[in-house]
Amino acid sequence: MKDTKAKSKDSKLSVKNDKAKKRQARKERKAKKDPNKPKRPPTPFFIYLEEFRKIFKEQHPDVKGVSEVARACGEKWKVMSAQEKAPYEEKGAQRRAEYEKTLTAYNQKMSAGAASKREMESKQGSSNSENLDDEGDDDDEEDEE
Repeated sequence: MKDTKAKSKDSKLSVKNDKAKKRQARKERKAKKDPNKPKRPPTPFFIYLEEFRKIFKEQHPDVKGVSEVARACGEKWKVMSAQEKAPYEEKGAQRRAEYEKTLTAYNQKMSAGAASKREMESKQGSSNSENLDDEGDDDDEEDEE
């Protein structure tokens, strides 16, 4: 009877360890984000939410929950007509265009930076090999003397 309890505890521990190992492996595989990369622009709904939040807070100063504000905003957004949503969609399109410009500039900068980094590495690699060759020649001269 005691053996089965000990085995079940060991199996539970091994399952927990396996899960922890898998979680750690997932974290390691995930690519690191570049902090200099431009952030994606907000959708028209989130642009509307920025304005709605200010108005809602003034009308309901006692409401502190984020979910309540978002729920009220979502309900109002659903009943809005296309004409009422149009200004937010235009702002969203403008922000999207700005984002795409900055993203292309960022990508060009990154690709140029990667190319120059490769050039620097190749130059360093060739200069190191030249230095090694020169050092080898000195040894030959010393042997001759």
